[in-house]
Amino acid sequence: MARGGLADRDPGVQVAALGALARLGELTTDDVQRALQFGHVLLRRRAAEAALAVRGKGSRSVLPTVVTDALDDSDALVTVDAAWFLGERRYRPAVPGLVRVATGHDDPRCREAAVAALGAIGHPDGLPAVLAALSDKPTVRRRATVALAGFDDPRVEPALRQSAGDRDWQVRRAAEELLGDEDEEPGSTTR
Repeated sequence: MARGGLADRDPGVQVAALGALARLGELTTDDVQRALQFGHVLLRRRAAEAALAVRGKGSRSVLPTVVTDALDDSDALVTVDAAWFLGERRYRPAVPGLVRVATGHDDPRCREAAVAALGAIGHPDGLPAVLAALSDKPTVRRRATVALAGFDDPRVEPALRQSAGDRDWQVRRAAEELLGDEDEEPGSTTR
């Protein structure tokens, strides 16, 4: 019954059907691919969000490619969820697309999600974008600081030291924790 809802004319019914299939463990790569390529914005959002629930045929080969293409979606929330999926799957072929989003997307939520995914993947080609994100808005800087932990590179420690002096206390705190600088008491006035 849920699968039939994907063919309904009402996008709300399609979204509900896709969610039901995900909860039942019956969502397929083809379902997500069709939704991301041809669906209403609400369906594309739900498909990107539910993609991690897909198992079986194509879930490790075709699906990551389809979701990588969704990084270019016109809706920011689809891009955010696509980046989340790619980071969770640590899908290295998505690094160029994630770098593009991290360094050039208009929406800071998309840049933040792409930076987080790059940190989760930890591929060296993603590090320059993460380092550049240390100059972005506070939410992106916070995510970039944490993402540095995913890289083994001599540029990481100096970047963390720089972040430890950031004007945003959450950026500073994340950098201090990653550096192991926990000498100060929590709630200290220097933070």
